[in-house]
Amino acid sequence: MPEPTPGARPTLEAVAARAGVSRATASRVVNGGAGVRRPLVEKVSRAVEELGYVPNHAARTLVTRRNGAIAVIIAEPEFRVFSDPFFEQQVRGISRELTAHDAQLVLLWVEGSGDYDRIARYLGGGHVDGALAFSLHNDDGLPAVIARAKVPTVFGGRPGWPGAGAGQQVPYVDCDNRGGAREAVRHLVSLGRTRIAHIAGPRDQTSALDRIDGYRDALLDAATGGGPGLIAQGDFTVDSGARAMAELLERAPDLDAVFAANDLMASGALRVLRERGRRVPQDVAVVGFDDMTPLAESCDPPLTTVRQDIEGMGRLMVRLLMRVLGDGTGTGADENADEPGAGAPGSVITPTRLVRRASA
Repeated sequence: MPEPTPGARPTLEAVAARAGVSRATASRVVNGGAGVRRPLVEKVSRAVEELGYVPNHAARTLVTRRNGAIAVIIAEPEFRVFSDPFFEQQVRGISRELTAHDAQLVLLWVEGSGDYDRIARYLGGGHVDGALAFSLHNDDGLPAVIARAKVPTVFGGRPGWPGAGAGQQVPYVDCDNRGGAREAVRHLVSLGRTRIAHIAGPRDQTSALDRIDGYRDALLDAATGGGPGLIAQGDFTVDSGARAMAELLERAPDLDAVFAANDLMASGALRVLRERGRRVPQDVAVVGFDDMTPLAESCDPPLTTVRQDIEGMGRLMVRLLMRVLGDGTGTGADENADEPGAGAPGSVITPTRLVRRASA
């Protein structure tokens, strides 16, 4: 059997010859096709490894009609993505799961509506097999851009944009934001706190709205003195949490607990409470949401918070997308999907749990 010329790139023909199969059989194995007996698959796989064969991407795309690439679209300015550990954890989960599916991650920034044309051209140009989009706002035009490009997409977060609930269901992954918020406030009530304030996230995002609803649910159940007057607005950043905490202390100096809609805002609130001489948790108990562990444990005092599996949610987004694309490969492709109460068909709502530390 002739060996490849030193320095030459091994060909599919060489793989077929080494394995003793036809070129068509070798092609089906290399490109993940079905209908090849296991002994032949093993022979071809061994030949690929021995020769160091790397499939030609263009040729493979013609055969499989796949690019092996997935667009990850984050609807936030670049500075927010790099300053918020939430995005790092979710992209890490997405990247690891895409690696398990032998797919490449293509990151697309969306600084504003001026980027929509660029995103539309890229998605419509056939460069990717599908898309994952998250951190969308309720007035965001991005879903319409994606729909026009006809690219299979899974969203991170419960859809809240106009028309999302009409017609075909939109596959998404989210956590139980409302239930987690209820658990946080019920914990504060169990500590005997009666003036419980809330630092809310942006009201154009469903996660923030669901957490407000969970806060109000728990207060109604407990018949405490908290209510609309004890809500201050933030935007999921540290500085906004600090501003909201200062505002709440001016409006309600007798407050004795705060539930912040994410850990970054909670850390800002803790800073202001220290500056104002309020002891945590003796004077004011504080609970966050996310459980970004390095941040929560570095707070002073360490932050009690609601845990959502951010990295796991990124993995689940990929798994749902692979189901949409008809690719059942990889690990746990159907895990937790379509469970009772999991939202729309093909969507996943993951559980949350309270992680108790020293702040409450």
